[in-house]
Amino acid sequence: MLTAGCPAKFKTMAQPKTLTPAQEAAYNALAIPLDHRIIISLDGGGVRGILTLQLLKKIEEIAGIPCYQFCDLVAGTSTGAIISGLMAFGKTAIEIEQLYIQFVTKVFLKRNLLSDRFLNPPKYDKKNYRQALKDLLQNTTLKEASSLTGMDIFITAKDVTDNEETFFTCFNKNGQTYGTYQNALLRAVMETTMSAPTYFHPLERFVDGGTTTYNTPSVAALLEACCYDGSGKYDRDKITLFSLGTGTLVKSVSPEEAFNPKGLDVYFWLNYVLDESSQDASSMQADFMRAGFVKTDYRRFQLSLDSQTLQKLPDINIENLHITNAKWLRDVPDEELRNMEMDDVSKFQLLQVIGDAMVQYIMADNQFKSDLVIKGRDALITAFGNVSRIQQMLSDPDWLDNMDS
Repeated sequence: MLTAGCPAKFKTMAQPKTLTPAQEAAYNALAIPLDHRIIISLDGGGVRGILTLQLLKKIEEIAGIPCYQFCDLVAGTSTGAIISGLMAFGKTAIEIEQLYIQFVTKVFLKRNLLSDRFLNPPKYDKKNYRQALKDLLQNTTLKEASSLTGMDIFITAKDVTDNEETFFTCFNKNGQTYGTYQNALLRAVMETTMSAPTYFHPLERFVDGGTTTYNTPSVAALLEACCYDGSGKYDRDKITLFSLGTGTLVKSVSPEEAFNPKGLDVYFWLNYVLDESSQDASSMQADFMRAGFVKTDYRRFQLSLDSQTLQKLPDINIENLHITNAKWLRDVPDEELRNMEMDDVSKFQLLQVIGDAMVQYIMADNQFKSDLVIKGRDALITAFGNVSRIQQMLSDPDWLDNMDS
């Protein structure tokens, strides 16, 4: 957990990075200043992590080498931490995608026929997933993985016993490694951060790192790199930070439904709060990074899963995939898009296609060389607004006095 305040060494000169010819070529291909260090931050989002992997594959294709060979720090939460851990272990984005497909079939394995998130939680059993990680990673520690690739590691998990977010880190500086939990097993850390409440049992005291404000770990990773374990290696003004999302769900609720939800109120609002709290925290971080408080070269890539966003993307024929009744990507209805929960494996292929379309959109102009924004807002996030109506209502005492209380 980060303590209050940032030491004066936040502003000290950072340890310079000597680039190999291959790294310099990767930097140039992505328009990254040669004196920068690179942080990759990966959001949580369950099966929607397959979308993130489409972005990572294209970044590696542009760079000409895997991310672990030219990026300095990888940070992740939940599904983003699974990808981060595999990256730090020396896997390419293509290799991770293949492993990811295997893991998904093992992660979302129901405990029994009656298991349910709300009536008989948790819904899933982690036994097969735990074994799959053990088969792959054996007993590799964070320190050993970091030493293997040279990547610094930052993974979040929520400690419900001490009631604080825990940052599992390992940083390499001047031939030494730093991090309170650097000797923790990588597979143990990767399990802590994906133990989402009601979906899985906690790992002892740990639950999913994205249950509070760290579903997007960008700002926390930046602070850790510049203020704490990475201090003296990273300079806040000489960092390029790629922040990759997993797609946001647009769960608009009508005023009538908010007042009188369908079904059990507790079920309705628990679902809403679990989704919206992490998404709001992610949006706030993006706004903060874009406000210019730090000079970090911030590049956020995210989209909302709704029909308005799909109209902006290249259309792709999906008829032969048998993943939806729609023949073309732009025809997928909002009802399907808004219900892409973190455990909905039936939408796995559709998410891959959306990721491919997002990559095509980015490559048409942005090419991962800058933040994906239009007039200061996310280019692919649907924005709603009815300011005039809200102003009129909340300024009218008669309207308020006649509302149901």
